[in-house]
Amino acid sequence: MAQYVIIGNGVAAIGCIEGIRKTDTQNTIIVISEEPHPVYCRPLISYYLEGKTDLERMAYRSKDYYKEMNCEVIYGKKAVHIDASAKQVVLDDDTVISYDKLCLATGSYSFVPPMKGLDTVEHKYSFMTLDDTLALESAITKDSKILIVGAGLIGLKCAEGLKDRVAGITVCDLANRVLSSILDFDCAAMVQRHLEENGISFLLEDSVASFDKNTAYMKSGKTVDFDVLVLAVGVRANTALLSETGGEVNRGILINTKMETSVSDIYAAGDCTEGEDISCNDKRVLALLPNAYMQGNCAGINMAGGSCVFGKAIPMNSIGFFGLHIMTAGSYYPSDEGGELYEEQSQGVLKRFFTRNGYLTGFILIGDTSRAGIYTSLIRERIPLDSIDFETLKKTATSTVFSSEKRKHFFGGVV
Repeated sequence: MAQYVIIGNGVAAIGCIEGIRKTDTQNTIIVISEEPHPVYCRPLISYYLEGKTDLERMAYRSKDYYKEMNCEVIYGKKAVHIDASAKQVVLDDDTVISYDKLCLATGSYSFVPPMKGLDTVEHKYSFMTLDDTLALESAITKDSKILIVGAGLIGLKCAEGLKDRVAGITVCDLANRVLSSILDFDCAAMVQRHLEENGISFLLEDSVASFDKNTAYMKSGKTVDFDVLVLAVGVRANTALLSETGGEVNRGILINTKMETSVSDIYAAGDCTEGEDISCNDKRVLALLPNAYMQGNCAGINMAGGSCVFGKAIPMNSIGFFGLHIMTAGSYYPSDEGGELYEEQSQGVLKRFFTRNGYLTGFILIGDTSRAGIYTSLIRERIPLDSIDFETLKKTATSTVFSSEKRKHFFGGVV
């Protein structure tokens, strides 16, 4: 009898469970969950703070899911060591679990650089998990002043979630713009104006030099008084378990298109991995919920003896702040690398398309993200722009620019 072990209990783990069960309905699956909760939809934690959802509706699968999938879940335990030669996982309570096939779905962790005086701050929190959210919620009042360090996706979603529950929010970041990892300067400025109109204050191109209890001393010389501190500086892939076995890691665990790592019988999926980004033909950490599920599913199929390849990953982000919708995908090549930029702008809407060598490589959409899947299809499928009516497509996302054969292939029928 084979035994499958999955370290992690997020979306990638669920994909893996369901991939295994497509082929093998009998053998044991053991899930090691460091968090004490059944799988939930992590992007909803900011909506929980806003009161737009509750703990029950955050569930990613039904209450009976693990029983129906014939899985054993070990809650509240952390995997601390893998003995790849003995094919065993050691937990933090010294429990040893054997595996025939292992999937690392360990996700990422909140990265906090050394900050002088941080130990003097009593109420400081990350914003990565449900437990982080519940702890943060217990610390705030309607009179709280919040300082968020980090103007990326996590920090800004936290700001949105807290906005109507506290007295004020200041967000600081060393970068010169919000969402610096996914937006260029002009697009970021548009988003920042919208956030400011909704009551969020910013200190950009500035960082904390030191803390003294509830005061942050900025490198610019400014001071910020706060009651609650949220650290959203960034995230790092959880690679340590594989690295300690001698497995290949970079910024993430290196995988091939079958989700195999460099260590025999060990697979990996989700935010902990680094795989091929076809929009730039390079390896990247693609920390995205849809990719996590698809990678996990692919890993599970292959672990159970099936055959699956996942080789069309691209970076994508679909987010919204106070009603302003934003979607980005792919890679943005500057002109000195052979890239070209096309822009369409109207009232409250900005579209930027990045092309290279006759192909769409990336886009930024602000204000109107409808039917953006048409643009992602162009990137994923490497469709030459001279084979379609790209001028029309820049203005309106319509499938009519494709031939009837391509429409049937991409969208399941002639549209």
